[in-house]
Amino acid sequence: MENIDCAVIGAGVVGLACARSLAAAGHEVVILERERAFGTGISARNSEVIHAGLYYPPGSLKARLCVEGRSRLYAWCAGHGVPHARCGKLVVAGTAAQMGALQQIAARARANGVDALRLLAHDELAALEPELDAHAALLSPSTGIVDSHALMLSLLGEAERHGAMLALGSPVVDGDSSADGIVLRIGGEAPAELCARWVINAAGLDAPALGRALRTSAAARAPRAYFARGVYFSYTGRAPFSHLVYPIPEPGGLGVHLTLDLGGQAKFGPDVEWIDTPDYHVDPARAERFYAAIRSWWPALEDGRLQPGYAGVRPKIVGPGEADADFRIDGPDRHGAPGLIHLYGIESPGLTAALAIGDHVAGMVRG
Repeated sequence: MENIDCAVIGAGVVGLACARSLAAAGHEVVILERERAFGTGISARNSEVIHAGLYYPPGSLKARLCVEGRSRLYAWCAGHGVPHARCGKLVVAGTAAQMGALQQIAARARANGVDALRLLAHDELAALEPELDAHAALLSPSTGIVDSHALMLSLLGEAERHGAMLALGSPVVDGDSSADGIVLRIGGEAPAELCARWVINAAGLDAPALGRALRTSAAARAPRAYFARGVYFSYTGRAPFSHLVYPIPEPGGLGVHLTLDLGGQAKFGPDVEWIDTPDYHVDPARAERFYAAIRSWWPALEDGRLQPGYAGVRPKIVGPGEADADFRIDGPDRHGAPGLIHLYGIESPGLTAALAIGDHVAGMVRG
């Protein structure tokens, strides 16, 4: 049985960021990924938005790591040739009655350290985005978009440059504590055992199940997993918008909003539904709900323009009707199990915060 310093379980954007930070800090790192390629789970099914940090409670991990991660991410993309754009985002108040909610978002964002926000009245908004029909909007210039695959490729490249190794087709079945660390049993075509002094559980949707499968004193603290599927529809043609457009958030999510990719293709979503197991089916009939929601701020949207796009599933650790949970990054100080760090509920803004999460985790690994 081989002994190593650090095992990172999961090769999505957060797992790769953790591996890069650990390797750069001088640790021996093996990344264990059950699939035959990196970044095929949550990281392959997201909106690729670089979030500014508007919505999260001040002082929360989400707020702190999003704001720190956003500035780090822009610098990383510029320095590593990762395609991205600082396109900006508009949060729109459809009526005067929503102005209070818009001002609350602005106040929370400023408390989180989000700068350069502007409140736009109707005339100024109309000049900026003529197709928008709204009473007012909050402009967030620091919101952007990124090529998530290129980002992950750059993180993997830097991790490998510092000596990390990626083991594909290597699902972690379970594990136990030992005197030397945590013994991981790995399945796949070549089953093996690996003893790691530190294990970082960055398994995304499977993180809670893996937390229980690793038979340590921390297993009882693993949260229940909930799955929230977000369905997206693509716009046929080129939408007449240069900014991302979001309505005032609604209970359970941010409402049906407009995002853009780096080629200018518009997509709308997500329409969130709670499901029992991860499922990426997109029902074309759901488009009717999208038309009604989008026309509340873009009344000129034509029939027949929306086509099924894709679905993503958020790794929730709270269920329907419950308040959103903060990121949970559980280390030995929280759960008592030496050498183990669990990343639970790392949903949006996980991509934006990935570099900051990686450094946070590396700072928890001692010696």
